[in-house]
Amino acid sequence: MSMPRSLFCFGFGYSAAALARHLAGAAEPWRVAASVRTPEQATALAGQGIATVSFDGTGALAAAALDGVSHVLASIPPGGGDPVLAHARAALMAARPQWVGYLSTTGVYGNRDGGWVDEGSALRPTSERARRRVAAELDWLRFADQAATNVQIFRLAGIYGPGRSAFDQLRAGTARRIDRPGHVFSRIHVDDIANVLAAAMTRPGAGDIYNVCDDLPAEPREVIEYGAELLGIAPPPLVAFDDAALSPMAQSFWADSKRVRNDRIKHDLGIVLRYPTYREGLAAILASEA
Repeated sequence: MSMPRSLFCFGFGYSAAALARHLAGAAEPWRVAASVRTPEQATALAGQGIATVSFDGTGALAAAALDGVSHVLASIPPGGGDPVLAHARAALMAARPQWVGYLSTTGVYGNRDGGWVDEGSALRPTSERARRRVAAELDWLRFADQAATNVQIFRLAGIYGPGRSAFDQLRAGTARRIDRPGHVFSRIHVDDIANVLAAAMTRPGAGDIYNVCDDLPAEPREVIEYGAELLGIAPPPLVAFDDAALSPMAQSFWADSKRVRNDRIKHDLGIVLRYPTYREGLAAILASEA
């Protein structure tokens, strides 16, 4: 029997958990470990068979934490800098993993007034969060050169999936159907994120950058309306954008409008999206609840 490959996740959020589930069903065995901030997180992951290491992004990570690790996924958001590179650089240099994946955001492209962007488009972040992501991407690419390690950047569109979809907002009564014609976003089902990452892990390349999104950028109101249709309920009332009284966080979200191309994941990684649009994704979520 071959020795299991080993993935270490810095941060174990929604996307990392989806990747771990995907790898659990792989033909070849994988060991998965993750950093945690609290004992409660450690206990919860131990119940899933996932080893944990305490790492809060403020203190150095011991090199032993990455012993035998072949693949690394970094998904902790940057603050004043990337916390993994700030406090686990020595451990990474010692481990020399075959592959490092960094989860970024399509927010790095900024606003294009509904126009298209691809991986070669200029980065024009409009928010402080997106500017930090740009800086973190550059730091990871520099690290790849210094460590002679394969680092790939994944720019994720808006993530949805079970427990995080239009259905949850509609059922909670928090869904808003905001009318702003022509203002579009790209999105991606969390299971397709896992598919992309798993494919990339078998094709490590230094400095590769991939947009991770589906085939249909759409206005948010369309997604809410389709979700309500599937649930057999009336959609929430239409609200003009200027009357929406958005929170500062929501305002920053709505500041950008763009369509994101995903040709590279298909061409380079052979990806066939399981959910090419939000319609298939929402239908599958609802079917899984039946």
